[in-house]
Amino acid sequence: MLPVLEVSGLTTVFQTRSGLVRAVQDVSFSVNPGETLAIVGESGCGKTMTALSLMRLIPSPPGRITGGTVKLDGIDLLALDDAGMRRMRGSQIAMIFQEPMTALNPLFTVGRQIAEMISLHEGISRRSANSRAVEMLQHVRIPAPERRAREYPHQMSGGMRQRAMIAMALACKPKVLIADEPTTALDVTIQAQVLDLIDDLRKELGTAVVLITHDLGVVAEVADRMIVMYAGRKVEEGTTQNLFAAPSHPYLQGLMASIPKFGAQEGARLKEIPGIVPPLNNLPPGCAFAPRCPAAIGPCTETRPPLEMKRQGHAAACWVA
Repeated sequence: MLPVLEVSGLTTVFQTRSGLVRAVQDVSFSVNPGETLAIVGESGCGKTMTALSLMRLIPSPPGRITGGTVKLDGIDLLALDDAGMRRMRGSQIAMIFQEPMTALNPLFTVGRQIAEMISLHEGISRRSANSRAVEMLQHVRIPAPERRAREYPHQMSGGMRQRAMIAMALACKPKVLIADEPTTALDVTIQAQVLDLIDDLRKELGTAVVLITHDLGVVAEVADRMIVMYAGRKVEEGTTQNLFAAPSHPYLQGLMASIPKFGAQEGARLKEIPGIVPPLNNLPPGCAFAPRCPAAIGPCTETRPPLEMKRQGHAAACWVA
């Protein structure tokens, strides 16, 4: 099976008063049709910047994509002009944002916003687009979709707004769906419903999903493969099953160890990774995780380790892995 999305050497930087911030550094990966790829890591590791780079939504200035390719079915999105990229967004590659209340326009009804996107990409009449919008709201299991289509975002609950965002993202049946922390602001019950909905639509439409999250529980539930990022770089990659069973990089080992365990002794302290992510405008030499790593050795602080295959389908950037 040929990948529907191929990312190679993606690099994104921001020019700030304190220097050049390297938000995404030489990131490469691919996603097959119908596959879910999770990108995980702490806040500030570059997950969302990677997603925004794929969509070419980096604010410029101060940000800019300085290197790499993003090929969607063989078309390099980074080489398109602005008009060409606008045609691709929504129709071929779409994104669900972390907070739907800020992504949806408060001045227009939800149905009108979905219909406008359908009409823009498919050139159909307003009446047909409105009918499709109601169908999409029904497709994402919103009750009374005709009535909900006439409501404004503030009249909906958080879970409803997130479902409306999913309906908008999938209205034109894109080949790739990017979901940036789609369950962060929702309660646990609604989180499970939204994740099940995305997974069901992925199976039904054959859409490839790139899931941005810091929640390893979510990854274990829905992802086929996962990428671990730290300080703007990819540090580990493999199937979800392999990485959960035997994490190689000390960073992923630390993330796994920090998850609360069922049946743990009462009052037991959660394990934590000491220190903080280094500033991206002043990264240490060698491995960026070395100052926080309990297993660091001499080369770790001197030379950045390359991403190498440690076993079949499992790669890590670590001298001691």
